[in-house]
Amino acid sequence: MSVARLRIAVARLSRRLRPTEAAGSLTATEVDVLVAAERRGPIRLSDLASFAGLNPTMLSRLIPKLETAGLVRRLGAEGDRRVCRVEATAKGYRLLERIRSERNDALSKRLAELSPEERETLLAALPVLEDLAERLLPPEAGRASADSR
Repeated sequence: MSVARLRIAVARLSRRLRPTEAAGSLTATEVDVLVAAERRGPIRLSDLASFAGLNPTMLSRLIPKLETAGLVRRLGAEGDRRVCRVEATAKGYRLLERIRSERNDALSKRLAELSPEERETLLAALPVLEDLAERLLPPEAGRASADSR
């Protein structure tokens, strides 16, 4: 098996599904942060930075933009003002639903162009790809993922 071919194919799929009309002026990184806030929230900023693969300085620049757009909200921790958590708002959830719908529609159109055998091969590979994706998570993120199921 060619590891490079698999990595390149997965990266291409991801990049080509990212642009959506629903995302508007949001960058791919901002959408990723919103997804992380939705899936993991309320989440501490330091954990969000780690999960999204961003340094805290970069994240501290993105959160105000998402907050101003009404997509996330900050929550203070009781008893410790230094700790801040972030979660997606209802508006953020609705935006992510539209983004996912556009991506699903784009992928569905291309899948329909494949032969039944090719679609069946992809379907059979899904459990392995899903497991591989989980194995690539950092240990602490993997535990959180398993806990959220």
